[in-house]
Amino acid sequence: MFKGHPKGLIVAFFANMGERFGFYTMMAILVLFLQAKYGLSEKEAGNIYSWFYFGIYALALLGGFIADFTKNYKGVILVGILFMFLGYSVIAVPGMTLTVTVIGLFTIAFGNGLFKGNLQALVGQLYDNEKYSKLRDSAFMIFYMGINIGAFFAPNAATGIRNWFLHSHGYAHDANLPALCHQFIDGKLTDTAEFQKLADTVCLNGQVTDLTKFANEYIDVFSVGYNYAFGIAAIAMIISLLCYVFFNKLLPNKKVLEKTAAAAGQQIKMPWAEEKQRLIALGLVFIVVIFFWMSFHQNGLSLTFFARDYTTKTVGSVTNIFFNIWALLSVIGVIGGFIMLIGKNRTFVWRIAGAVLIIAGGFLTYYFYSGYGSSNEIQPETFQQFNPLFIVFLTPIVLIVFSSLNKHGKEPSTPKKIGIGMIIAAIGFFIILIGSLGLTSPADLNNAPSPDRVSPYWLINGYLIMTIAELFLSPMGLSFVSRVAPPRFQGIMQGGWLGATAIGNKLLFVGSYFWGILELWQLWAIFMVCCILSAIFIFSILKKLERVTKAA
Repeated sequence: MFKGHPKGLIVAFFANMGERFGFYTMMAILVLFLQAKYGLSEKEAGNIYSWFYFGIYALALLGGFIADFTKNYKGVILVGILFMFLGYSVIAVPGMTLTVTVIGLFTIAFGNGLFKGNLQALVGQLYDNEKYSKLRDSAFMIFYMGINIGAFFAPNAATGIRNWFLHSHGYAHDANLPALCHQFIDGKLTDTAEFQKLADTVCLNGQVTDLTKFANEYIDVFSVGYNYAFGIAAIAMIISLLCYVFFNKLLPNKKVLEKTAAAAGQQIKMPWAEEKQRLIALGLVFIVVIFFWMSFHQNGLSLTFFARDYTTKTVGSVTNIFFNIWALLSVIGVIGGFIMLIGKNRTFVWRIAGAVLIIAGGFLTYYFYSGYGSSNEIQPETFQQFNPLFIVFLTPIVLIVFSSLNKHGKEPSTPKKIGIGMIIAAIGFFIILIGSLGLTSPADLNNAPSPDRVSPYWLINGYLIMTIAELFLSPMGLSFVSRVAPPRFQGIMQGGWLGATAIGNKLLFVGSYFWGILELWQLWAIFMVCCILSAIFIFSILKKLERVTKAA
């Protein structure tokens, strides 16, 4: 995978993978934690969630400015890692007030602003070298895959820690119970029969005789389990820090690059007229990015509400393979074994290893499968593992397709890939829209569990299509920015990409705001239309964008 690429890409890959594991461990459960711990409504939790997501990316503009001004990208990245570790440590402490939790979140956002865009800028600088310039698009797809390997394991880590803590205190998990507990404590639950039934179901040590005591204890144990999951994110930052500290010498040094270029008589600063054209082109692409991320990042918000409230709580034995991390890894092992066995130019030892992996993975898959019952509980946050899983599997396929098209002179330009990605994203929301037809509106539920439950495959297939869209847009966008950004604005333009992402993330509240107002299909239609209009816009300015790309 890394063949032909500079070694610095490996450092960026693993440093980013560790950081993203921690980040997505937190994001998989953040909105659920805010509601469980503090009794917030979907609208209130969504507001904090969207502001935090906004801060994560908006502060990348500040981080890019600092790195461009000091030309010390590596030092700024290091400080960012330390700030993120501090923020995760704060929210990992049980019993914190909402104010302290929010301070911890924005400490993470500040650190991420120093880290994320500048690491992407360093990856781009690796490919400013003519020796590697043709590998830029594939490099960012590999870099992006590292992000999603970390993100794949994150939801399961969060769920595992929370469930372990619940079981250690004699309780099972039920995603709908925290809201009912808060309603009972606040005296807003008029009919306690359903609450009593659910309480008895999750209590592993017999029936519940004191509902008030149960409600307080369940909220406390439930939320502390999430605090410990945030602790896992802090540990991930330590791993990312060690990887970066020991191997960052393989990453480029901006000051050294500029001195080398000046000594060779190369132009460091381009004319303003050319810079202006590039900045305008980047600004136009940033507009499209806003609406993609506003739609796509609903996975941690309205789509998580949909998983919790409208998707079946239990699945059969075969489907449960895809929700159990160990069984899923066994299936992945079988697939990996086949690739090792039938791939071209494989040695005999390599093929034997592939055969062993197929047998071992197949045995483990059957072992796990045989231990499942006809009905197996699934967690709403586990759905978030499918997007990174699809990224990891589809990235090599997309790379092969693009490489084949390139050999025949038919590979779409980077801006065209972005436009195609928006169309594909609209299809993903259309699938979820179809699955939502006829379901009771959230407003009509009044915080009660929904009687309508649909197959998990609506969400899974929606995530599959949106993942394909993401591969056409996100890594291609990063590549476009690194290629087109004027040399003196590399950090701040990566920050600009993330700043546009920030605006899109601030607009995430659209999902939580309309959650209790519109019919479900109407909500998904909003995001579908946004993606279609963005695609129309990108194709309307395609020639301008392609002209700037070719000149870069």
